[in-house]
Amino acid sequence: MNLLRLSFNLLRRDWRAGEWRVLLLALVLAVGSLATVGLFADRVRQALSQQATALLGADLRITSTRPFSPDYRQMAETRGLRVVGSRTFPSMVSSRERVLLAEIQAVEAGYPLRGKMEVTPSPSGEGGVARGTVWADARIMRQLDLRVGDEVGLGAGRFIVAARVVKDVDQSIGFASFAPRVLMNDADLAATGLLQEGSRISYRLMVAGDAVQVRALRAALQGKLTGNEKLEDVTDARPEIRTALERAEHFLGLAALTAAILAGAAMALAARRFVLRHLDGAAVMRCLGAQQGQVLRLFLYQFLGLGLLAVLAGGLLGYMTQAVLVERINALRVASLPQPGVLPAFKAAVSGMALLLGFAFLPLLQLRRVSPLRVIRRELGAPQASVWLGYGLAALVLAGLFLWQAGSLKLGLSVLGGLLAGLLVFGLLARALLQGLARYAGVSPARWRQVFNNLARHGRGVALQIVALSLGGMALLLLTLVRADLLASWQGKLPVDAPNRFMVSIQPDQRQAVLDFFARQKLPQPQLLPMVRGRLAAINDRVISGDSYPESRARALVEREFNLSYSDQLPAWNELVSGRWWRGANPPSNSSPFPRDDAPGAREELSVEEGVATTLGIHLGDKLTFDVAGSRFVGRVTSLRRVQWDSMKVNFFVIATPALLEDYPASYLSSFYLPPDKLLAGDALVRQFPNLLVIDTTAVIAEVRGIIEQISQTISVVFLFTLLGGGVVLYAAMLATQDERAREAAIMRTLGADSAYLRRLHRGEFIVIGALSGLFAAAGATLLGRLLAVHVLEISYRPGILIWLVGVLCGVGLVVAAGWLNTRKLAKLPPMGILRGE
Repeated sequence: MNLLRLSFNLLRRDWRAGEWRVLLLALVLAVGSLATVGLFADRVRQALSQQATALLGADLRITSTRPFSPDYRQMAETRGLRVVGSRTFPSMVSSRERVLLAEIQAVEAGYPLRGKMEVTPSPSGEGGVARGTVWADARIMRQLDLRVGDEVGLGAGRFIVAARVVKDVDQSIGFASFAPRVLMNDADLAATGLLQEGSRISYRLMVAGDAVQVRALRAALQGKLTGNEKLEDVTDARPEIRTALERAEHFLGLAALTAAILAGAAMALAARRFVLRHLDGAAVMRCLGAQQGQVLRLFLYQFLGLGLLAVLAGGLLGYMTQAVLVERINALRVASLPQPGVLPAFKAAVSGMALLLGFAFLPLLQLRRVSPLRVIRRELGAPQASVWLGYGLAALVLAGLFLWQAGSLKLGLSVLGGLLAGLLVFGLLARALLQGLARYAGVSPARWRQVFNNLARHGRGVALQIVALSLGGMALLLLTLVRADLLASWQGKLPVDAPNRFMVSIQPDQRQAVLDFFARQKLPQPQLLPMVRGRLAAINDRVISGDSYPESRARALVEREFNLSYSDQLPAWNELVSGRWWRGANPPSNSSPFPRDDAPGAREELSVEEGVATTLGIHLGDKLTFDVAGSRFVGRVTSLRRVQWDSMKVNFFVIATPALLEDYPASYLSSFYLPPDKLLAGDALVRQFPNLLVIDTTAVIAEVRGIIEQISQTISVVFLFTLLGGGVVLYAAMLATQDERAREAAIMRTLGADSAYLRRLHRGEFIVIGALSGLFAAAGATLLGRLLAVHVLEISYRPGILIWLVGVLCGVGLVVAAGWLNTRKLAKLPPMGILRGE
């Protein structure tokens, strides 16, 4: 027996009969949704990487506060890499009667190595900043009232403004990237006299070239860097943008997984129906001598053939959909998105096949174990395969998909655990409620008695229907009502009047004058926060340095100075995740590891941001020693905080009690919102207080808002897959019991039941199934929405009663409508033909 040929013939026959319609559609949707999100995310990731490289001005950048060793340049050049150096420092720029504090960058020829600076007017040829000239950004041009061709002073030198910078590159990783900038030729720097002993200069060595050689150079430099040197590449970014991108990627992955899970539910229902309709054929083959293994391979080949066809169709659908999506979303500031790689399509194909085999394995086992006696004893039902083995495999497939696609072990396990727990609870509740209805049938109204008895008699199949429909409804509710609530909450974290300016270097004697300025300009009063610069010297009396940590981020943290602050109150945009605040409402008990408010040392307390605490291995109760300008102080960690980095407000890694820091010299800083019609007020602020550094963060806010908008539009497209997946689940759920309902209807009609009675009976069953499914779907969507809010978007989520009303009403309406469409012909079919199996 040629099993492959026979399997192909059976597949072609069942295809013409429509047996594979639901399975094929479900698998195409699963692969299509995963491919769409995977391919689109890959293109965006590549584009952002290219954009970040352009903004960095190089593939790799070394920064230091001291001149570099000549070996660094030689190491790069011997690898065939291009190298350009620059020196950056703050200085006053003067024009006529005005002065402005700006960031001056002296660059070598060939700058930048990556990206292109857009200036107006454009320089002739490929040249950069010519000798005797400077390029100034728009803020300097506006605040000093400059025009191209005007003269400015830098130290002892005078320079002509040759161009206005429209688009910058080589920006610092951090707030310095938003300071007003002036670019000059490095050869002119000595003549300015600005480089003096003790000058605060940032040295940069930029490298670009072959990616393999760049990685090799980075690895070679890791062991040679001194304490004040660090490496930067595209993996470094503003925490606001990085956080938004991470959330967006997780949100997209889970949205695609929702559609894939719906497809899995439809596959489970369709595979169950396939088994019931092919038991006779499998029994006949067993009578003709086919072994169990041959029967299994025969049907397995059919599933694999169908899976291959669906994977190709789904991959094509995903590629076309993401291409349309790219055309709709044009918010990225790049000329075009790169073409996607092969890996996302491969992941989607593997995921689709895993879903198919995971959910079809149990039905295939049932066909393998069919008894030859079924040919003469039709009352023999489907053999009972190992339920734990079959559904355990499906659970493992789902677990693998979640952990693979979610991109976060914690997130994947949280959502997966919630989903599997929900399915288990849904199944148990459905069976329990159906059994309860059977006991209630005896005292229920006559109209519902037969409805309850029918549902209880087919308890296992009906429970499976309810679980599948609950899963579909949960996904639809999650991506409609809950999605809208979550995105609104996420956008609410960045309101229209979110701070778009940071004000740094406010001296203590300027505080009242600054507040008076804001009052005169009719701007909201900013909150001025103290800042003390200090270096972490020891943890629990153990001296630490960069060599104490293997991770680059940890080394960078301990080798730099922290911005420390002190406050009596916990900032409103910070959340206490463990420990207690020194002026909190929860005083420590006698057994608490923290000192009581009246105990010695109680005022020497610190609160640390949880991310930094994790990176540096800091725990509650640890004693930290900081060095501030040669003077040391010690504080004990009594709380860990979660910081909203994308709030655009001032945040600190470490906050101390006032008693610890108020005697140290401090400057003040603040963030505030400057409306577009008040830009001149910002210029006036800098003129009145020339020592202030006012940082414009409008670009960061626009980037974060753009990411949120892109994700909102993208999820709308992915939602179409989910909507179709929900429709397929509904269709599969109705088909799952179609044959049983047809046989029961034939028996009832033979016993005298009319068409109206059958319609009422079916409608009653569908109302109960729809109500339970909608109720379970609302509960599941609420719980999963909570998980998404906490673990993905890190926001608060409070669902209303609307989700419960919509869940139940839509569940009843959709199931009744679909059931009516599926059963309306049963009353017209000849009973004798159905009973004979014709």
